Amino acid sequence: MCGFDSDKTRLLFLKHLEQVRQKYDLKLYGYVIMLEHIHLVLYPPPDSKLGLIIREIKSKMAREYFSKYCNIDTREKRVFWQKRCYDHNCRSTDIVREKIEYCHKNLVNRGLVNDPGDWKWSSYNYYHGETEVPIRMDRLEI
Repeated sequence: MCGFDSDKTRLLFLKHLEQVRQKYDLKLYGYVIMLEHIHLVLYPPPDSKLGLIIREIKSKMAREYFSKYCNIDTREKRVFWQKRCYDHNCRSTDIVREKIEYCHKNLVNRGLVNDPGDWKWSSYNYYHGETEVPIRMDRLEI
C-alpha cells in the first residue's frame, strides 16, 4: 500500500481530483490529505453516482502514480488505495461545516501538526483567508 508522504504524490492526487471535479461539476468544500488517507467534503450534482466518481479519481491517480514513480514488475499486484471508502450524507450546512472542521482537527489529533494552519495540504488555510492554496475551493453557500 502506498501513501501520501511526498508533495509529488499529493499534487498528483489534487491534479486528478480537479480533472474529475471539472468533468462532473463537483463542489469541493473541504479536504485534508493525510499521510495514508484523504478526507473530502464534496457535493456531487444531482443524479450522479459519487462512488463511480471517487473510483475514477482513485483509478486515474493510481495509474499515473505507478507509471511515473514506481519501478515494479507489471505482473506484480499494485495497490495504492485502501479498499474501503466511508461516506456520510450531510443534510444541512451546519453538518457540512462540522465535517470540514472534523477534517481539519484530524491533522492535530493524528499528530501531524500542532496547528492545522501549519499543514499545506488541507482546506484549513482557505477558510482562514489564504488565497495561495493547492486547489481551488468552492464557496459554501449559506
